[in-house]
Amino acid sequence: MSGPAGDGQGAAETPTLGALRGHRVYARRWVFLLVLSLLSFSNATLWLSFAPVANTVAQRFVLSTEQINWLSLVYLVVSIPFGVVSIWVLDFAGLRWATVLCAWLNFAGSVLRSLPCMEIETQDPFAFLMGGQSLCALAQTLVIFSPAKLAALWFPEHQRATANMIGTMSNPLGILVANLLSPALVKNKEDVPLMLGIYIIPAGLICLLATACLWESVPPTPPSAGAACSTSEKFLDGLKLLVRNKAYVILAVCFGGGIGIFSSFLALLEQVLCVKGYSNVSQLPGQTHALAVICSLFGLFGFSVAPVAMELAVECSFPVGEGAATGLVFVLGQAEGVLIMVLLTTLTVRRAEPSFSTCRDGQGPLDWMVSMLLMAGLCTCFSCFLVLFFHTPYRRLQAEASMSPSIQEDACAVAEDHTPYPAATPEPLPWDPTTPSTDATGSSEAAHSWGRLS
Repeated sequence: MSGPAGDGQGAAETPTLGALRGHRVYARRWVFLLVLSLLSFSNATLWLSFAPVANTVAQRFVLSTEQINWLSLVYLVVSIPFGVVSIWVLDFAGLRWATVLCAWLNFAGSVLRSLPCMEIETQDPFAFLMGGQSLCALAQTLVIFSPAKLAALWFPEHQRATANMIGTMSNPLGILVANLLSPALVKNKEDVPLMLGIYIIPAGLICLLATACLWESVPPTPPSAGAACSTSEKFLDGLKLLVRNKAYVILAVCFGGGIGIFSSFLALLEQVLCVKGYSNVSQLPGQTHALAVICSLFGLFGFSVAPVAMELAVECSFPVGEGAATGLVFVLGQAEGVLIMVLLTTLTVRRAEPSFSTCRDGQGPLDWMVSMLLMAGLCTCFSCFLVLFFHTPYRRLQAEASMSPSIQEDACAVAEDHTPYPAATPEPLPWDPTTPSTDATGSSEAAHSWGRLS
């Protein structure tokens, strides 16, 4: 992603130029990124640890397939109301405290859901499983919104996209590991306690890392001009600006729909495949190459767009805070995921069980053909709509490029004294920052200082 063509100030700063302007980067930014990435990875493994072995877990705890589906669906449901709260927590409590809270919720949830397998009497194991998954779902709302904010506050312009990509892609990596690890660990229902115990280990280690290694929400000196001029609007004002921004709404609906489709597909994949005779270990008899290629392409194109969409959400919604800009996309995506998952399961038809089915819920398998055709149609519609109608300037890059030399010099002078940065007023921008947006070019003026973030 680049700045406006022909504008030298819009290009990424060299380290020397950044130092002259009072900008500085710290090596511990990579520690923060590592902790956040590992936390997102662990949370994703906890989310889908049950889905690949849904029928076996149902046997172990004497539950229905619908109850097992809710162990994955709860992530989507919880994120809708609490996602907005998490945006507020990120903006006002700070990135460090939000990450530490997320780590403890993630660890507590992993422990709580394993209690039915311990030597204690549990009248209702589903309550413990759902309770644990709910705590992990609360943690997800904090960690999933954070990469864009971390990249903006700790990384220079030329590293923002990379940092955002690493933090964002750690979540699908966790999904991949869960889909491989759970079937490998669970051969029969007696192996379920082992699986639950294994997933506690990384959650506990990451909780210790987050608590011990994260010291501050923002660095003492900002890494870029954009970070020096905080772009955080007031919480409610920022949400109003997002809703009234046409380009952002199009991006949120289309990319959010992709999130919803992907979440639903992952949660239901095992139940779709077992009808056709595929077991829980990663063996694909009969159509090995076709299924492998299709799933690989789905993941390749689905995952690769995620960090790009997060950066676009920040750019097209400037000066709204990064947490709100990316968070609302995921909240909308989870809401769409709930609707899509309910719709996909509703459109299934129960058939007489064929001899090659490996489904173990004791009921006749479901015919998923109509549901899968609907999912393919939704993917096509969202993709085409985004390509045809999403147009936006890169507002954050334009704002950084328009900062006058005197502002840069003032910021540099203040940085030498290690005092909070004053609010910087950018030069006039191509779009009117005082007019509420009803199209792709609306915005409002940036108004908060680095000192407030610190």
